[in-house]
Amino acid sequence: MKLQRKNRLRAVAFGAIAVSGALVLTACGSDDNSGGGSTGGGSTKAAGNIKCEGKGQLLASGSSAQKNAMDLWVKNFMAACKDIQINYKPTGSGAGIQEFLQGKTAFAGSDSALKPEEVTKSKEVVKGGQGINLPLVGGPIAVGYKIPGVKDLVLDADTLAKIFDNKIEKWNDPAIAKLNKDAKLPDLKIQAFHRSDESGTTDNFTKYLKATADKSWPYEPAKAWKPKGGQSADGSAGVSSQVKQTDGAISYFELSYATANKIDTVKLNTGASAPVEATSDNASKAIAEAKITGTGKDLALKLNYATKAEGAYPITLVTYEVVGDKGNKAETLPATKSFLTYIASEDGQSVLKDLGYAPLPAEIATKVREAVASLA
Repeated sequence: MKLQRKNRLRAVAFGAIAVSGALVLTACGSDDNSGGGSTGGGSTKAAGNIKCEGKGQLLASGSSAQKNAMDLWVKNFMAACKDIQINYKPTGSGAGIQEFLQGKTAFAGSDSALKPEEVTKSKEVVKGGQGINLPLVGGPIAVGYKIPGVKDLVLDADTLAKIFDNKIEKWNDPAIAKLNKDAKLPDLKIQAFHRSDESGTTDNFTKYLKATADKSWPYEPAKAWKPKGGQSADGSAGVSSQVKQTDGAISYFELSYATANKIDTVKLNTGASAPVEATSDNASKAIAEAKITGTGKDLALKLNYATKAEGAYPITLVTYEVVGDKGNKAETLPATKSFLTYIASEDGQSVLKDLGYAPLPAEIATKVREAVASLA
């Protein structure tokens, strides 16, 4: 749930802050984005199009793929809403879901929708309700690489599957050379990196491989990496850092990490007339084919990883904010709704493209706003 983010916001170390009467759920934020003091009480203020409700500290964690979007959203929101602190820790989707299910956070970021057993578990925390999936960030999963002398690399799903399953070990392998006839591919060992933590990015990447290269990818999609071998690193920041510094490296991560680190990215041979680059516009073309599979207020999506549409980049993800549909804690609900209302708004979504993400299709965005307004 991509891209070209010219403006990168630097994360500030999180410090857990005990606030009397605040929205403290657990010490699990990432950025200490403290705002200045302002009027107290339950007053409602508006700054621009951001409407401020509630006060105190709001804690959330999860997807690292949405971190760059979350950094900017938090900065903008807290500049308007001085009474609310938001700390988002990019722990990875799996860890974020677990903290939400333990009642430690107001919401979680996840690049995969809740599983049925997680929905059941959520009912123990969200009294009288359950966790729902609200898509709020879309974008491409870039495949970044570092090959000296190669700046324009084309791969297809079958070749990618074999690379990440350690079946293709050199960059001058005939299968890669066939797709890159004009490239001077070196006799260099491939260093494939995957996520060491449970990751929705891994889940979506392996869903793409399973959907498009089933014969070469015998593993079921999962947040945890299944194949043996290869190298690993923690979070999108970890794997992108390894690619940046390792000759022969390749990995997968949200595109803004590639842009920020000046990492070259793979163009995909999807069967369309020309290889497709990972960009926010190309990801939007693929996400536009998504179908809502959730029921009620749940807006889980089914992505079409096997699209062959012209210019559609198929390795995409949608990051959900996972929140209770009703039965939320009274002390956290106003601030949670206020923040989610902003990031689902046209203003909130409009900043995503400059960061390399893909704003939500209009029809889906409208349903998200309706769901946020109905949270209780």
